[in-house]
Amino acid sequence: MIIAIDGPSGAGKSSVTKLVALELGFSCLDTGAMYRAITWKALEDGVDVNDAEALGELARSCTIDFEHEAGDPSPKRVLIDGIDVTGEIRTQRIDQNVSPVSAVPAVREALVAQQQRIGRAGNYIVEGRDIGTVVFPDAEVKVFLTASAEERARRRVAQNAERGVGSVDYEAVLADIIRRDEYDSSRDVSPLKPADDAVLLDSSPLTIEQVVQAIVDLAREAR
Repeated sequence: MIIAIDGPSGAGKSSVTKLVALELGFSCLDTGAMYRAITWKALEDGVDVNDAEALGELARSCTIDFEHEAGDPSPKRVLIDGIDVTGEIRTQRIDQNVSPVSAVPAVREALVAQQQRIGRAGNYIVEGRDIGTVVFPDAEVKVFLTASAEERARRRVAQNAERGVGSVDYEAVLADIIRRDEYDSSRDVSPLKPADDAVLLDSSPLTIEQVVQAIVDLAREAR
């Protein structure tokens, strides 16, 4: 079974995905980490994030892997060509550059093929921006998880403060979230939008436990 969770940046997809996976005994496929890894590689190699041709060549030439530990559905480490970039891909530098990289058709094509190969090998919960519309259009469960920009900025600042990584400037984080929403929703390739058969779930007034339970219930009904 595939559970697809789409939604904008900061909606809580990553946290919710892990908790739902734990509840159901599923594995997580972190597609966002794959695009972040390509972005990291591009910046490290001096590839212009606006050079679509160069980014496509880079994505086709790289291999992204995940390492797991027993009892944890989320990948413990993210590697690109054998280099551990788990921490590096969660910085503000990546936040500010990942959208144009992920919008390149050749990059998406290269990574979607990897995602489909991995996901179809078992029971996976997959989160991103076009999982239910492009990557796994036949997923048994599709959820579009969202929240207000202000709530998402508040959550992101708290998360960054806890991790000690990324900006804790609320206004800067809010501006970045609004910018990414506009970019992701208006891009020509795989724009951010709910699948026609997705369940819309606004997490703004909900606790994370309520969001998780709602998705778990949907998955159990679909079995």
